[in-house]
Amino acid sequence: MEILVVEDDVTIAQALSNAFSARGFTVRLCDNVADALRLLEEPTVRALVLDLNLRDGDGNAVLRAARARAVPLPTVITSARDALGDRLDSLDAGADDYLVKPFEFEELLARLRAVLRRSGQVESVDRFGAIERRADDARFFLAGAPLPLTPREHALFSLLWTRRDRLVGKSDVLTALDPTGNELLDQSIDVYVHRLRKKLDGGGVQINTLRGFGYLLQATAPDAPA
Repeated sequence: MEILVVEDDVTIAQALSNAFSARGFTVRLCDNVADALRLLEEPTVRALVLDLNLRDGDGNAVLRAARARAVPLPTVITSARDALGDRLDSLDAGADDYLVKPFEFEELLARLRAVLRRSGQVESVDRFGAIERRADDARFFLAGAPLPLTPREHALFSLLWTRRDRLVGKSDVLTALDPTGNELLDQSIDVYVHRLRKKLDGGGVQINTLRGFGYLLQATAPDAPA
C-alpha cells in the first residue's frame, strides 16, 4: 500500500519513512504544500499522514485536496498544534484522526490501520499458512492462540508478513529490529530469525535465508499424500 507522508522536519520524515517501509508500506515523502498537492493527483496513493506546519503554507490546504478526490483519502494529522480548536478544525475539515507530537510510531501505525480499516481498505482477517492476523489486533494467531512473540520478534515477523513471498533485505530487517540504529549489529539478525523460526513451527510458513541477499517468508508445501 502506498502512503503519502507530508512532513517538513527532516529527522521525523526520514524516521517515519524508514518505519513505514520496514512494515511493508510504499512511502511517498514530501515537505511542502505544493509537492503534496501534486502527489495527491496520483491514484496509487491510498492514505495520507499529514503535518500542518509546512514551510510553504498550512497543511489544511492539503487536507482539503485529499477530501476533494473522487475517493476521499484516509488521513491522519500529525502536528505539534495541541489546542482543541486546531484539532476540531482539522477533524471538521475531514481528517480521520489527529495525533499530537511527540508520539510513538506504533500508535501512529495503529491509528492509520484503524482509519484504513474504516475506509474498507484492510481485510478483517489476513491469513497466511495456518497463521492469521486480525485487523483489530496487532498480534498473530495460530489455532486461535496468540503467538508468544517478543517486541523485536513481532517487528521482524510483521515485516516479513507484509512482504511475504518477496525478498526482504538485511538492512530493512535491521531497521525493523532497531529503528534507532544504535543497538544491534548486523550479526544479531540471525539470532532473531532463529528464535522466530522455532516459534513458527507448525504454522505452515517458513523463513528462508538467501545468503548475501536477505530473507523470504513463504508458505510450506503441504505434505504429499501417501
